[in-house]
Amino acid sequence: MAAAPHIELDSRSPDAVDGRQIRAVTFQDSRLEYVRTALKSVDLAASGSRAVAVGSGRGLLARGLAGLGFDVVAVDPSATATEMAREADAREHPGIDYRTAPAERLGLADGAFDLAYYADTFEITPDLDRVLAEAARVLRPGGVLIYDTVNRTLLSRLIYLGAFQRLPMTRIMPAGRYTAARLRTPAELTAALERQGLRNEDICDFKPKDPRSLVKATMARRRGRITDEQIPPIVDFVLAPDARPLVTYLGYARKG
Repeated sequence: MAAAPHIELDSRSPDAVDGRQIRAVTFQDSRLEYVRTALKSVDLAASGSRAVAVGSGRGLLARGLAGLGFDVVAVDPSATATEMAREADAREHPGIDYRTAPAERLGLADGAFDLAYYADTFEITPDLDRVLAEAARVLRPGGVLIYDTVNRTLLSRLIYLGAFQRLPMTRIMPAGRYTAARLRTPAELTAALERQGLRNEDICDFKPKDPRSLVKATMARRRGRITDEQIPPIVDFVLAPDARPLVTYLGYARKG
C-alpha cells in the first residue's frame, strides 16, 4: 500500500509553508513536557536509554529527546527533511543518527529501543496496523511508545481537512495529507495498539490556551510575516489531561 503523501521541505517562501515544521515548533514544549511526565510514570531514565523519533522532520523533536539524555535515532520519510536536520545538527548534536525511511518500514533492529516517539505519523498513514507493528518490533519488552495525533471530531475535520489544507489564508499542508479516515479516535487507536501487543496507558488532550492565537500565527506565517521560530511565543499550547480531546491528543503505551 502506498505511503501517505509528505511535504518536501526545500522552500522557505510564504507560498510553500512547511506545515510539519509549524506543528513541530508549536507542539515542542508540550511534547517534551509529556515525555517527562511519561518517563516518571513508567520509571524510565533517559540517560543510558535509546530512543527513536519517527516523523522527525527537521530534527526538532530528536534534539529535544537528546537534550533529555537519550541516545537518539531520528527517522523521517523525506530525504530533504533528513538532510536539513543533519545540517542543523552538525555542531549542536553530532551524535543523533538521522535516517530516511517510511514509518511502515523503519529498517531498524528488533528490540533496539527503550522509547519510540511517533510525531505527525498516525494521522497520515493509510496502514496504521503496519506502523504500530513496526513500533512494537523495534521496542524492547517493556519499552514505551509515546505519540501525538489528531482525533476525528467535527472540530478536527474543520481544522485539519479545511483550514490546514483548503483555505488559502491558513493552508499549511498539501491537499490529501489528511483525510477523515486517517484521523483516529482514542478508542480506535487504543484498539489498534492492543492488536500489536501494545497496552495503552494514557490519553492526554493538548491544545492552545486561546485558539485565536493559533489562527493569528498561522495566517501570519502563511503571509511570510513571521518565521517558524516566532510561532511558539504567539501560540501557547498546554496539556489538559482531564479534558476530552477535541482536536489533538498525546498518549503512551507499553510493549507487553
